[in-house]
Amino acid sequence: MKDSMTLADAFQNCKYPVVGHGKRNVRVLLESLEGTDGDTASDMYGKGDTIERFEAKMAAYLGKPEAVFFPSGTMAQQIALRIHCDETGKRKVAYHPLSHLELYEEDGLKALHRIETVLLADRDRLIRPEDVRDLEDDAACLLLELPQREIGGQLPPYAELEEISAYCRSRGIRLHLDGARLFEILPHYEKSAAEICALFDSAYVSFYKGLGGVAGAILAGEPALTERSKVWKRRHGGDLISLYPYVISSDYYFDKRIGKMAQYYEEAMALAEMYNGCADTIRTVPAVPASNMFHVHADVSKEALESILAGVAEETGVGLSAWVKALDDGGSGFEATIGDRYAAVPEDRLRSAFSLLGHKLKEGGYRA
Repeated sequence: MKDSMTLADAFQNCKYPVVGHGKRNVRVLLESLEGTDGDTASDMYGKGDTIERFEAKMAAYLGKPEAVFFPSGTMAQQIALRIHCDETGKRKVAYHPLSHLELYEEDGLKALHRIETVLLADRDRLIRPEDVRDLEDDAACLLLELPQREIGGQLPPYAELEEISAYCRSRGIRLHLDGARLFEILPHYEKSAAEICALFDSAYVSFYKGLGGVAGAILAGEPALTERSKVWKRRHGGDLISLYPYVISSDYYFDKRIGKMAQYYEEAMALAEMYNGCADTIRTVPAVPASNMFHVHADVSKEALESILAGVAEETGVGLSAWVKALDDGGSGFEATIGDRYAAVPEDRLRSAFSLLGHKLKEGGYRA
């Protein structure tokens, strides 16, 4: 391996990338526009046939009376939580310590809406019913992220979701679903999106994560919430004059990939099994994936794992990951998300890549 070849370079140049749907470039939009009539009228400030038809389609799919399209999930969720607080007259929202709102939104919920947050559960485990029962009466809403991305996409048993939902309703606590990856968990639960969303007062879904659209999100719920959300969307600057590039791509990739979620899930379980059988210094979290996404942890430094993965990509043509991050325990890891690319990797090439990965880990003398 050349010293100058980084892991990102090796992944970029490999013949068989394992994860994702493909490169995120302008072709993502161009593909979604194929077959679209160029005379189709644009939406205007959130109104028009294109956007309203898609909103109705997603409301029906999620089993909610109404749905509103947003340019981003960050905007949609902050607005949903603000409305729940306004309607209950309470200013506290509870969620997991590794929620997207806590890690990646620059305290937007607190700075923009003056909402206090309550962190439930430990960082390395899911929120359980006993955590919810410890909530004080001044909590307006509980947000659950399904799956919990930052701990490998873990999911609670469905019976626990039902228990949490029933408890929240008995105490007047609103329940909001961070369903950025909702579509991806349907095969695991063997439930419809509508069945899962029925446990929640409001739900958000994304169209660029597992589906691979350009951008965009849907917030679904009762009319009282969705109508207020349109006002807040305007206040947040989310009513662009036209959202049709996002709407059309969201609709296109939803139709293209929603039926493949079971396939991606099965492929993720097969890939995780290969990681877990590769060497005793590498493992997946969780051990058996709950969706098409999981994390890989290795008892190896970030620099060492980058070098190993780059070597595997160069020697076999199989790219397992484009990046690695250091973990708090001194090891390293990365996220694996299965999409359209996986099916294009020849099985013999994949087996060779894991054989080489195991050899390199053992050859280096790395131990837990």
